[in-house]
Amino acid sequence: MKLIRFGEEGQEKPGLLDDSGKMWDVSAFVEDYNEKFFAEDGPSKLTEWMKKNNAVCPQVTEDVRLGPCIARPSKIICIGLNYAKHAEESGMAKPEEPVIFFKSTSALCGPNDNVIIPKGSKKTDWEVELAVVIGKKASYISKEKAYDYVAGYCLHNDYSEREYQLEKGGQWVKGKSNDTFAPLGPFMATKDEIPNPHKLRLWLSRNGEVIQDSNTDDMIFYIDEAISYLSNFMTLLPGDVISTGTPAGVGLGFNPPQYLQTGDVIELGIDGLGVQKQTAEAYKG
Repeated sequence: MKLIRFGEEGQEKPGLLDDSGKMWDVSAFVEDYNEKFFAEDGPSKLTEWMKKNNAVCPQVTEDVRLGPCIARPSKIICIGLNYAKHAEESGMAKPEEPVIFFKSTSALCGPNDNVIIPKGSKKTDWEVELAVVIGKKASYISKEKAYDYVAGYCLHNDYSEREYQLEKGGQWVKGKSNDTFAPLGPFMATKDEIPNPHKLRLWLSRNGEVIQDSNTDDMIFYIDEAISYLSNFMTLLPGDVISTGTPAGVGLGFNPPQYLQTGDVIELGIDGLGVQKQTAEAYKG
């Protein structure tokens, strides 16, 4: 099952994307893909509902805007430096434990919304990432049971302002949380759609040139280990997002570094999780 949200910003409705590429409005069944939906085993119930109501379910037009594929979660947690080659290009040591930071939930936006370069920014960067959506409340769970807590997976571009991240007190969240810095989607694939999340190609292009091209098997800390680790420090709630790190090819890693410019077009994708496209625009104030 592939979950989408569609409509104008702030007014998105829940929908489904079927295998033929058609989109369906399921707002008659569920208000939104939020914490309550996942906590109450919403994906399974929605599957059963669709079997009975597919014939009368309204179809969504292809030209509709797609919003972030889930409603705003309680938190977006990110794993930093989780690909060995990315740690190397960043000039940082391979971590012995997961590097954890937060991304403000107000950064969430649709997969094809424009990315806004923050006021005065000179170092806005891109990061294609595999994101995991938590399906049920998790606290102090073992690595062996971690996948039982996964609802599904989606594509995330972890935009980062490197000056804010690295040169203003060392608090990474400051470089990760500007508006439009967390495009999520186009859809969330339930975990049965992705049998092995560590055998997925992920890529990103800038103005047509592919500059990130790797595979999720290059992660340092796999998803089960990351979920178990995080659950020792905080309770993970249904609908929470864990973004699992980016491979080599970010702007910071070039010599000299390359950063986002107004008018740049960024496209990115992950096997089985669709494609995003963003155009960079300057902050207008």
